[in-house]
Amino acid sequence: MLKRCFLALSLAAFAYAVMPLAVAQDNSNTQQQAAPEHSRHHIDPQQRTDMLTKHLNLTSDQQAKVLDIFKSEQSQMESLHSDTSLSQEDRRSKMMDIHKTTNDQVRALLTPDQQKQFDEMQSHHEGWGHHAGGQNPGSSDSPQQ
Repeated sequence: MLKRCFLALSLAAFAYAVMPLAVAQDNSNTQQQAAPEHSRHHIDPQQRTDMLTKHLNLTSDQQAKVLDIFKSEQSQMESLHSDTSLSQEDRRSKMMDIHKTTNDQVRALLTPDQQKQFDEMQSHHEGWGHHAGGQNPGSSDSPQQ
């Protein structure tokens, strides 16, 4: 009788410990299947443009140009993701180059006051450690690089 109680308690403890992990793994798999590879760490170019417009009060002319820049970046990143000939390190290096080029192009469209705000947004964003973590620096509420 004591062995059966111990066995039942052991199984209950095991189930209690393992079930949250199994559910989390299942949710992770479901989310990954629902989101295409290129969109897991990237925000849509229109959403990025909208965020910059909100934070920097972009003119309609600036919005159109920024949207084109972000679309170009997205296209380049998708091509890079599908290039299996590159090592992970080379791919990461090219991603960083693309982000820097995008930032430089966007920054060139801004007024001096907007540039100051943009630079502050970038430095704040880098402080979160996204560059070191290998994630897309623009995957949250600041603009993507």
